[in-house]
Amino acid sequence: MIRRPPRSTLFPYTTLFRSGKVALFNNKASDHAEKQLLNPFSHWEGASHTTRLNKDDENYGKPVQGSKTEYRGKKAGDLISSEVRTLCDMIWEFGEHDSDGTAWITFGELFQIYTRISNKVVGLLMRARKHGLLNFEGEMLFQRRDDKIVISLSYPISEIRKICDGNYKRDE
Repeated sequence: MIRRPPRSTLFPYTTLFRSGKVALFNNKASDHAEKQLLNPFSHWEGASHTTRLNKDDENYGKPVQGSKTEYRGKKAGDLISSEVRTLCDMIWEFGEHDSDGTAWITFGELFQIYTRISNKVVGLLMRARKHGLLNFEGEMLFQRRDDKIVISLSYPISEIRKICDGNYKRDE
């Protein structure tokens, strides 16, 4: 005799309808459809392709406020700022100090010290230079070829720490 499985396994969708999960799914689907209709890049039929992007708009190139994209971007920015601060701290700790409160170190020495911490030393140096925290000659630094290039802090380490922590903006 073949035994019949319980009724709940034959008709699992009945519990789905009773639980409200379908309503939750439908709400999410309608929210997504509304966002796609407003998205100028959407290929959905009926999407508002008349909305033109304006580079003068203050929100141009920025994620929607409160979105996961904004959160991830801020988190990544904080991580990079902390790594730049660590790099500047290494220059201060292991470099030669000047009378104005800054410090300097050669690229070869810094590369040997910092590669034990991170393999992104050249990228971080370029990022720190872009933000005016340190100086060095040349566009790009290469191991061995540029070992004697001097990397110097632009400001005293106390100011650099405040800048990296986001508590201070330097007047230019």
